[in-house]
Amino acid sequence: MSGAPERRVYRVDWLPGGDVLDARCHCGARSTQPDPVAVWTWLLDHPRHAAPPPEGGRP
Repeated sequence: MSGAPERRVYRVDWLPGGDVLDARCHCGARSTQPDPVAVWTWLLDHPRHAAPPPEGGRP
């Protein structure tokens, strides 16, 4: 018998003060965009979206 199925959590938060969404994939990658369709397309494109940048913000 196998264990429980893998649970993936996607998170999209609205950033106050504008029409910007902050998306976070279960792998740790992040994207900030104003278009909700683009946000979900990016999230569901895992693992092909960009990997999270290292600390400091530059690759």
